[in-house]
Amino acid sequence: MESMRRTAVMAAHETQALFGNDQWPNTDTLFGANVFGFDAMRKRLPSAVYRELERTIEDGERLNPAIADVIANAMKDWALEQGATHYTHWFQPMTGLTAEKHDAFLTPTQKGHVLSEFSGRMLISGEPDASSFPSGGIRSTFEARGYTAWDPTVPAFIIDQPYAKTLHIPSYFYSYSGEALDRKIPLQRSIQALSTQALRILRFFGNTEARSVQAMVGPEQEYFLVDSHLAALRPDLLLCGRTLLGRNASRGQEMADQYFGAIPERVLSFMQDLEHHLLLLGVPCKTRHNEVAPGQFELAPVYEDANTACDHNMLTMNMMRHLAPKHGFLCLLHEKPFAGVNGSGKHNNWSLKDSEGNNLLNPGKTPQDNAQFLVFLAAVLAAVHKHSTVLRLGTIGAGNDHRLGANEAPPAILSVYLGSQMTEVIEHIIHAEETENKGSRTLEIGVSTLPPLPLDMSDRNRTSPFAFTGNKFEFRAVGSSQSIAPANIALNAAVACTLKDIADDLEKRLADGQSRTQALQEMLPELFREHMPVVFNGNGYTEEWVEEAARRNLPNHTSTVDALSHYSDREVMAVFTETGILNEREILARQEILFENYATTRSIEGSVLADILRTQILPVARENAARAAEEWRSVQAVLGDTEASHAKKHCQILNTSIRSLTSAVDSLEAALNAVKEALGAKEKAQCAKEKLLPCMAVCREHADSLEKICDDASWQLPKYSELLWIH
Repeated sequence: MESMRRTAVMAAHETQALFGNDQWPNTDTLFGANVFGFDAMRKRLPSAVYRELERTIEDGERLNPAIADVIANAMKDWALEQGATHYTHWFQPMTGLTAEKHDAFLTPTQKGHVLSEFSGRMLISGEPDASSFPSGGIRSTFEARGYTAWDPTVPAFIIDQPYAKTLHIPSYFYSYSGEALDRKIPLQRSIQALSTQALRILRFFGNTEARSVQAMVGPEQEYFLVDSHLAALRPDLLLCGRTLLGRNASRGQEMADQYFGAIPERVLSFMQDLEHHLLLLGVPCKTRHNEVAPGQFELAPVYEDANTACDHNMLTMNMMRHLAPKHGFLCLLHEKPFAGVNGSGKHNNWSLKDSEGNNLLNPGKTPQDNAQFLVFLAAVLAAVHKHSTVLRLGTIGAGNDHRLGANEAPPAILSVYLGSQMTEVIEHIIHAEETENKGSRTLEIGVSTLPPLPLDMSDRNRTSPFAFTGNKFEFRAVGSSQSIAPANIALNAAVACTLKDIADDLEKRLADGQSRTQALQEMLPELFREHMPVVFNGNGYTEEWVEEAARRNLPNHTSTVDALSHYSDREVMAVFTETGILNEREILARQEILFENYATTRSIEGSVLADILRTQILPVARENAARAAEEWRSVQAVLGDTEASHAKKHCQILNTSIRSLTSAVDSLEAALNAVKEALGAKEKAQCAKEKLLPCMAVCREHADSLEKICDDASWQLPKYSELLWIH
């Protein structure tokens, strides 16, 4: 084994787990200790101010600027007591990551002293340079002004690091001309749009108590851990987050013994440290376990409102990246870091809760609850059926393209899994058939009860992109590296649209003299009949389903570039514009940004691959070919042509592979130039997909063939057997 690789492997084997602090307080004491939440606010704010802020947080009322100074002063005092020296408006630009600019609390005085200052104005808004963030043409480079604005619905928090403590203020990010430059603003707008329409349905059923409806989300986070000694020798992992070449290990996940297996000691130490920091930040970590592939793991939190859940998931990913090196790991959040084993997703569990705490997707036990549940179920089915392209746009990304549609993740075709029992109930409603449950005759909506529906009313369907799991839907197509904001924006927007249509219809029927029961009896069968084509309970991995989906006219946007081309379709834009979530300019800007991001990602990958091939793979292969030729000549001189035939064949195979790879790299570099020279973000993205990706695949095929036949001791890059199995 070549010395650098041997040294890295030995160092990886010798790295020990870091044991946590045995004196850590229990979870009750730990949870939210670094958060300026309700308890801290209640203790520090005047009661009148606290009640006003509480209404802002819980009911979405506009913040009264008159109380901002009081809140800011209390927040500052709390942060200083915790040891914080700086504050930052923490926001989520269209980079897919978070951003922050730290400012000190101190302010110089005229007599050479300093004092700690934090006013309401400083709390409410900031002004970072907006010119270097993606804007999709909304802002020119010379137009630098952009603003952050405090989001009071999510609590401020302190990031506690050994060398610094900083108060983080969750914030919106928008341009000088008022357009949203982040994902938090449209997420909040989508939450409000959904609440507005859902309340109309609740009012139809006589509910006058609920003040709002909140989308609730629980995102499962999958990730890989790779030893940092090994990762340091893989430029593709460091720069791209995935391996651009590498043969499959002799053993991968075939034994099916990784899933829920015993967690390696080093990994468990990392998990415990991660959970400690996240609990301090109020992130309700619940589950941790081995995932399917070797080196793959999962963390899942308890449900929270969509806005908080999004912030907490971004915090989780940040903390994973930050803490992994401390434990000797590189954390990989890419959707497909390794070929040949399962990639990583982020299952977005989604439900609806009113302000009284009722889950609107729970079938319930009373006739009224049943009918209300069926209306919301019909709205979700209609949303996925009518607006599947919108939902698909919530899952796009260069990384996710490697995962969606493979036999490890749901297909790109959006369908809904309901399970046999719920499907049977809907079929009864459509055809007005009698149910077989005891004590039930014709299923009269709003009069008789549904059959009892336990939470686990059916088996799970791992191939479904959108599955009903008893009292929630699991949107399984979201990528592991992605913010959950786009998926939830799309989902909230689509359901808001269909709820509006349903509310309009029901209110018109009442105005025309129909009773509530009669209106439901007529409308629900029509709705279910229209949208049943989106329901599929079978195996989504089969070619037969692709053909069947086409017959049902369900879209199949197989790639990011394909899906993105539909972002500017009128029917897609209408979902966002008619709900007030995005205006046309903001939509087109996002389309431009996402095209640019795809093309840039692929270009970086192609450049990194070309560098590795030119500077590492080909030199090693040529050294192997030279040694093979020398061996061939030596054996031939001593033993003759017959005995030298094997050495000759090995030499010929090496030389053939080298020539093929050299030619492939030339083509790869030509494709990179073609992407660079293409005019327009969409054209660059299409060129990257159609020209660059195929060239990268050919290069990988030849490089992986060389890895198989080159002397192991000379191979410089850590191999899959080492990257996946050393923890």
